[in-house]
Amino acid sequence: MQLVLASNSPRRRELLAQTGINFIAVPSLFDEGTRGLSACDTVLLFAREKAREVRSRYPDCPVLGADTVVCVGDRILGKPKDGAEAAEMLHLLSGRTHSVFTGVCLITDGAEDEFFTETKVTFFPLGEELILRYVKSGLPLDKAGAYGIQDGYPLVEKCEGSYTGVVGLPVEETAALLKRRRLL
Repeated sequence: MQLVLASNSPRRRELLAQTGINFIAVPSLFDEGTRGLSACDTVLLFAREKAREVRSRYPDCPVLGADTVVCVGDRILGKPKDGAEAAEMLHLLSGRTHSVFTGVCLITDGAEDEFFTETKVTFFPLGEELILRYVKSGLPLDKAGAYGIQDGYPLVEKCEGSYTGVVGLPVEETAALLKRRRLL
């Protein structure tokens, strides 16, 4: 049985590949519309529903779903709809510490395992020129919170927790789960 990653994210594919497991990636059709939940409940729900939706199409395969959000206080920052919203998010994160939550759900025959990680990320104070240059690059537009910690821009001063969780899939914790289920 081949593992199915319920994701279209190139970052999640790269991170899961680091575990050495053989898998295919299939985008989930789950609608991620806002639900008014806490950040940890949101990522767990979205990871679970992405995995369930793909599992309905691949019923004989184990399926791994994941979701990531950035949270400042009680405000959840998803993917920006455009450059203006990306710039607004980056201004909000500038010089502050925020949390990045990533939820993971693995569905196998007879079991659904899920967990989330929380990583504290502190941004440097960001100048207007840097924000505009970063937004113009297009990189923030497909990422929760309008940034990628791996993008190579001098945004992040400190990261406390799972770096790979901030990228989109906490590799160590996911590998441990795959080992527990004898998939790795």
